Amino acid sequence: MKTRQTLSDKRKESEKVRSHKELCFRHADFARGMAIYSLDADRADRLREVLQALYEVNKRVPVIVEGRRDTDALRKIGLVGDIITLHSGKGVYEFCEDIAEKYPNAVLLMDWDDKGEKLFRALAEGLTGLWEEVAPLREIIKVLCQKDIKDIEGIPGLIERLAGTTVTVGEEVL
Repeated sequence: MKTRQTLSDKRKESEKVRSHKELCFRHADFARGMAIYSLDADRADRLREVLQALYEVNKRVPVIVEGRRDTDALRKIGLVGDIITLHSGKGVYEFCEDIAEKYPNAVLLMDWDDKGEKLFRALAEGLTGLWEEVAPLREIIKVLCQKDIKDIEGIPGLIERLAGTTVTVGEEVL
């Protein structure tokens, strides 16, 4: 025998279904948030590893950057080796000549905006044979950062946002 559902019973049933759907949507939103957090944490870990590798390379090889703020950003994350600023009043050709005389290798860490890419190409041509060995460092940093920032000076803020804490590289284990 079927019992008749009252209007009140139908409303209660409808509320149960609605609250179950809301719970499912909330759970899905939470899971998406956790996945985004997880992706950010993974990216922060990978960026930290690359910056640690840059730290190790920078102990023996200078890093060439565009400006003072880029230098400040790399110092903030813990680089202690030579960091050379491109914009020091010399032309690109003269700058490359000076670097080639003083160093056997160099890391070219230009921004990945249009200006930085043009400078990178000009320096790469002028310093042929000095930078290719460590070129993957810039490319990996670029891939890990370019979605959010286009310059070296933004790296400390990005990694802090991704990791949720200030990050430094160096002798200590991260």
